[in-house]
Amino acid sequence: MKTFDFGNGPVPAHRHPNGGGWVANTASVAETAYVGPEARVSGNARIFGKARVSGDAQVMDNARVSGNARVFGKARVSGDAQVRGDAQVMGYARVYGNALVSGDAQVRGDAQVRGDARVSGEAMVSGWSQISGDTRIS
Repeated sequence: MKTFDFGNGPVPAHRHPNGGGWVANTASVAETAYVGPEARVSGNARIFGKARVSGDAQVMDNARVSGNARVFGKARVSGDAQVRGDAQVMGYARVYGNALVSGDAQVRGDAQVRGDARVSGEAMVSGWSQISGDTRIS
């Protein structure tokens, strides 16, 4: 059995056939999705559809990435957060808690979207922005 250390000690894991990135055996990644060679998917995270996780990006905990969404660079999606549709999370951005990023929205730079925040449509959150609570941006 192969193992990989996602940051809290080694856990059973495997390389995803589409891209070669590490996926914890507790996580689920569709065959149609892409996980790049340096990307990581851990915990109970789920990657659906044609979603892409690449660069040094990490999707963890109970996070969901679906549709044609992209998580790349050194971005992190965690907690119960969701990234779906054609949304993109990139750079050093963080999406966590119960946050949702959807549609054609982008979260980039060092931005954070957290709590119950919703970023949708063609919205862009960038720089050092922090969106939290029940905030809705579209």
